[in-house]
Amino acid sequence: MKNIFFICFCALFAFSGCADDDDELITGGNIDRELLPNTPTDAELDKSLFEVINMDYPGLEKVKEFYETGEYYRAANALLEYYRTRININNPNISLFNSSISDFDLNIADQAINHQFYVRNFYQNKNSDGVETYYSFWDNDKKKIDWSKNQDKVTSQEFRYQLHRHQWMLPQAKAYRISNNDKYTQSWIEVYKDWLKTFPYERGTVYPPEGGSENDKDYQWKGLQVAERVLSQIDIMAYFIQSPSFTPEWLTTFLATFEKEIDCIRLNYYQKGNILITQAQAVATAGVLMPEFKDAEIWTMEGINKLKEEMNTQFLTDGVQYELDPSYHIAAIDDFLKIYSVLEANNKQHLLDANFFNKLKQPAHFVMDIIYPDYSIDNFNDTRSSSYTKSVLIKNLKKYTQLIAPEDNELLWMATEGKQGQKPTYLYKAYEQAGYYMLRTGWDESSTMMILKNNYNPNNEWHCQPDNGTFGLYHNKRSFFPDAGSYSYDSDNNRKNYRATKNHNTITVQSKTIGEEQGGVTEGRFLDYIEKDNYSCLITENASYTDITHRRAVFFVNKEFFVIVDEAYGNVNSSTKVNINFHMLSDTKNPTVYDETEDNSYIGAHTTFSDENNMLIRTFSETGPVKENPISKSTTKISNKLGDDKAGIRAGYQYSSNRPRPTDSASQTAARFISVIYPFGNITEADKDIKVEFTDNNDGVQGTFHPEGVNIKVTINNTPYNLSYTLN
Repeated sequence: MKNIFFICFCALFAFSGCADDDDELITGGNIDRELLPNTPTDAELDKSLFEVINMDYPGLEKVKEFYETGEYYRAANALLEYYRTRININNPNISLFNSSISDFDLNIADQAINHQFYVRNFYQNKNSDGVETYYSFWDNDKKKIDWSKNQDKVTSQEFRYQLHRHQWMLPQAKAYRISNNDKYTQSWIEVYKDWLKTFPYERGTVYPPEGGSENDKDYQWKGLQVAERVLSQIDIMAYFIQSPSFTPEWLTTFLATFEKEIDCIRLNYYQKGNILITQAQAVATAGVLMPEFKDAEIWTMEGINKLKEEMNTQFLTDGVQYELDPSYHIAAIDDFLKIYSVLEANNKQHLLDANFFNKLKQPAHFVMDIIYPDYSIDNFNDTRSSSYTKSVLIKNLKKYTQLIAPEDNELLWMATEGKQGQKPTYLYKAYEQAGYYMLRTGWDESSTMMILKNNYNPNNEWHCQPDNGTFGLYHNKRSFFPDAGSYSYDSDNNRKNYRATKNHNTITVQSKTIGEEQGGVTEGRFLDYIEKDNYSCLITENASYTDITHRRAVFFVNKEFFVIVDEAYGNVNSSTKVNINFHMLSDTKNPTVYDETEDNSYIGAHTTFSDENNMLIRTFSETGPVKENPISKSTTKISNKLGDDKAGIRAGYQYSSNRPRPTDSASQTAARFISVIYPFGNITEADKDIKVEFTDNNDGVQGTFHPEGVNIKVTINNTPYNLSYTLN
């Protein structure tokens, strides 16, 4: 059964239990002007609403009649009656007949009554049962709301932005619908009135283009703040509309502000990115679900046309959202599906292109491929993995199978945890334009899966981190090389530290961050993928620094272990200090142990988990370590949500070697490393005898770069492996 935005009076009357004439005036029905004693003055109304409402819209005849005779309060009351009994508009985002509320949302609703406002991803504390306590915005001395109070000092920018998206108001609306307790309505109105008074908006205001320091001024009326408010307010109104506190006066204030918000979005569209999608979705949704406004049809078509344009620009040719962040990729798909749902519920899906879903098939498949076999996701770029739990990811995958690709049996298998469909058979997948590569042994939880990240980011997109060549490695229900995350959206040292190249599993030059010399640009390239009898090999490259290019070859040997060959090459007539960085999962109870020698001939580490699911890594340099401080160790925290660094820790090491000085201007030299990553069981098995050598320098000159390929020999516990690749 379709969810209905505003439902018929008879059903609501029975549902609410109202029985007398006074309640009928509240809940709807035929309003006789003689039954309105003590009519409030028109001064209490926001009469600007009548300038933007289409009074010729079917059902607004009474509104028009009262308005034309100057009876503005009665006009507002008739409009309220209309909305309380409206049945011709379907909102698929709400459920009025089968309303429910989670414990999480009820906690949000109850705390908001005490001016403790839920701000997504932030809380003051959490008890042992996982119940969150939110920041209070009440100034007890002044007896008023202080909207600047208790901002999170570390990630203050994102905290401020999220606050003004009013994320506690929809839970309050649901709580009212469930309980019929008007305290929730009164709290909502009180707080929203105060916010409107504190942050007024003059209709028609145009702000500077997005970006830079201007975001710290008037941010309450920019970007996602307005778009998310619009989308939630449509649902909020539906849940609250029957409340006795939802008066004609408040209706005019609420709807007049709503129209201003649409106006604000339309005058201040972002030029590109995920925010633009949400803005367009909000405008189109408002047009469809609030057709009583004069410009509703304009809103609808303007939003739809922008979404059509963005459908062609948001995703690269390989299907990955151009900001290269898996979380924003998922959010972009969701925005497109939400507007489809609204259009379909109101028989307007024809407004979209006929190939709408075809354009989303590749993006949907990328989500399937970027997920580890246990339905977890890494913190690549600005992804906050805590927001993408197994249940959330499966919910999204199910939507994809229902709407985007019902014929895709592999996607169905993932969406149903193997209960339906067909298990995928491919073990390698490349998204070459974006720069994501997946190597795996299978699709079951016990499988091994590596995701190599070598993003092509010529425009320095904000959500893409400068970590080309890094990887995540999952093995048997554990992520052994997790990404550190982003921690903050502020342009501060915290964000810089988490984003820094040295804090990822890749090469640096003198510990500098990739792209600093090129204005943040990273241009990852795919070179080749080959398969041989006992190994496969993925080769990528990135011009990481002005004078140094990083080539990384990943050998997956016998679908059992990995050998990584890193070459930092160039022809600059000087030696260059090159660092290789790795960060392995650790644990306070079972800490990762470093493996090293007195002569620093290699450095490595291994985990010590008691469940016999462990991993070791060992790194060797062809030219040997630098003389001074060749090895440094670090412990870094993992952040899988903004402002939170308690998701785990990593034990890291940096191993430094020199790229030799070239013998002439035409030759290229390289700092060359071989790293072996090997899974093992019991910690007693960690002491493996590993020997490596480059076998392609027959003249014995170390540090020579061979553009055509590489040859190495790896021996593990006396078993030799000859590995090589040759580029065409």
